Amino acid sequence: MLEIIVAVGIFALIAGAIVQVFLVSWRNNAIVWEQLATQNEGRKVIQDFSKELREASDSSIGSYAIESASGTQIVFFSNIDSDAYKERIRYFVSSTILKKGIIKPSGSPLAYSSSTETVTDVAHDMANGTSSVFFYYDKNFTGSQTPLSSPIDVASIRVVRIILKLEEDPNLSPTPFYIESKVMIRNLKDN
Repeated sequence: MLEIIVAVGIFALIAGAIVQVFLVSWRNNAIVWEQLATQNEGRKVIQDFSKELREASDSSIGSYAIESASGTQIVFFSNIDSDAYKERIRYFVSSTILKKGIIKPSGSPLAYSSSTETVTDVAHDMANGTSSVFFYYDKNFTGSQTPLSSPIDVASIRVVRIILKLEEDPNLSPTPFYIESKVMIRNLKDN
C-alpha cells in the first residue's frame, strides 16, 4: 500500500511539472505570436505611409501637397487609388492607436468634405505615450540635424520621419518594437 501511495505521489509531481511546462510554453507562444502580429502591423503602416507620402502632390483642387503637420498628425494629398483624383490623407494618433483618414474629392466644383472621411485604425498598441510620432525636416536635411520646431511651416517640409513604438502588452512582452522611416517627398524636391 505504501508503494502505491509513493508511486501515485511521484506520478502526481511529474504530471504537475508537465502541466506547468505546457502552460508556460502556451503563454510564451501567445506572447511571441502577439509580438509578430504587432511587428507585421508596424511594417505595413510604415510601408503604406512611405509610399503615399513619397508621392504627395498638390490636391485635385490646387491646395499645397501638405495641408498640416504636427508631432501627432500629418495631412497631405496623394493619389492612392486608380482614379485621376488625389485623396486627402490624414494620419493621426488617437490614444494608443494610429489612425488613417481618407477623403475623396467630390462635387462640382470639387471639394474635400470632412463629413465623407473614412477613418481606419492602422496601428494598435502604440507605446509612444504623449511624444511625437512625426518629425519634419527642411531642404537642408543631411540625416543628422534636429527636426523643424513647432509650429511647423508646411512649405519648408521636404523629409518626414515617422517613429512607431508598438507594444502589445507592456506587462508581458520583453521589449517594445521600434520601427521608423524617413520619407523624402518627391514632388517637393528643390532643384
